[in-house]
Amino acid sequence: MAATPHPDSSTTEAPVLLLVGSGDRRYREYIVEAVSRHFRLWLLDAHEPTWQLPYVEGTSFLDTKNLDALLAETKNVMEQLPIAGVFTYDESLVHATARLAEALGLPGSAPDAVLACRDKATTRARLTAAQVPQPACTPVSTAAEARGAADATGYPVVIKARGLAGSLGVVRADDGDAVEAAFDAASSANWPGVPRYEADVLVEEYLTGPEISVDAVVVGGVVTPMIVARKQVGMDPYFEETGHTVDATDPLLDDPGLLDQLHAIHKALGFEHGATHTEFKLTPKGLRLVEINARLGGDFIPLIGMLATGTDPAVAAAHVAAGLTPDTAPKARRTAAIRFLYPEADCEAVEVTVRTDLFGPTVHSAVATAGPGTRLALPPRAYMNRYGYVIAVGDDHDQVTADMEAAPTLVELESRPTAD
Repeated sequence: MAATPHPDSSTTEAPVLLLVGSGDRRYREYIVEAVSRHFRLWLLDAHEPTWQLPYVEGTSFLDTKNLDALLAETKNVMEQLPIAGVFTYDESLVHATARLAEALGLPGSAPDAVLACRDKATTRARLTAAQVPQPACTPVSTAAEARGAADATGYPVVIKARGLAGSLGVVRADDGDAVEAAFDAASSANWPGVPRYEADVLVEEYLTGPEISVDAVVVGGVVTPMIVARKQVGMDPYFEETGHTVDATDPLLDDPGLLDQLHAIHKALGFEHGATHTEFKLTPKGLRLVEINARLGGDFIPLIGMLATGTDPAVAAAHVAAGLTPDTAPKARRTAAIRFLYPEADCEAVEVTVRTDLFGPTVHSAVATAGPGTRLALPPRAYMNRYGYVIAVGDDHDQVTADMEAAPTLVELESRPTAD
């Protein structure tokens, strides 16, 4: 264990949160920085800390998926600091975090409810029992089983990995001949720390219509949506997430049908306390659940939510984790959006250049995420292999949209083809 003072640690009245895992600095530092302005943080991580040190009271290096190790180390920390709660935004750590909170008697949802969110087959089974409308779904173990399930469901179908998130291993199959390749893509997709199942792939009814996500906080079983993000996907027949747009005045935030479904879904899964990221399709037959995650959304969705509304979903989630009442009221009425940039084909980056001279009036930032020599592959060989992203925010929704359409010109990729 090694303690490092926070630069503002003189504010010792701030509650203390255990932060389990910290993730990739490029995509996660904004959360740690924002939460550290409201809480004193103690980091429990499986990696030696570097960039995290200015934001935390101290750190513990350990196996974050081992409950015994977490409990033993937490007891050491609690001898020094009064712990108010346990907080994570890492999909692979949500269950371990829920078990730790339960063992310590700290705020959180039951581990069983968190697992019900993580395992998409369990999600579907519980919602079916609760009569929540959703697509037909069949767990399968082999390509032959997938073909049989797809034939029975009717084409097209969506074939997806059972325990992943972020559209990894999600493929549309338009006919029986496409099922085997789709099954192979779904079954081979993986993410560190994500569990596998005997029937590890799901065959689901294909849903038509735009896709949205809702980031919400849940206290005492009451679900309060903070932001609705309109999702963009690409690379058909895959569902690679290429962007998100948040409008603080989105009418869906007050839509009775959406609110009813959110409450019914959380109730059926037993999720009563924490933060969730729930994805829906707006189909001709109404809202249909795609999936629910027991954590904040990824892909900078909380950040663009904060830019649009002036209220930070990450900070609200941290307050809930500490057993405090979060501020969810919007302070602004703007539109914010992010677009992720992908190569046109598999390649190796030679140079990635941000063209600040081309920024439109609402461009907030443009970032290169791939350095020279980075290999960039597209699905199904790799997922989320982006070379940069652009964020825009403004009062004029149309101008934000226009600046987002220009995003590929703002981060230039010079590349060479890869040999394989």
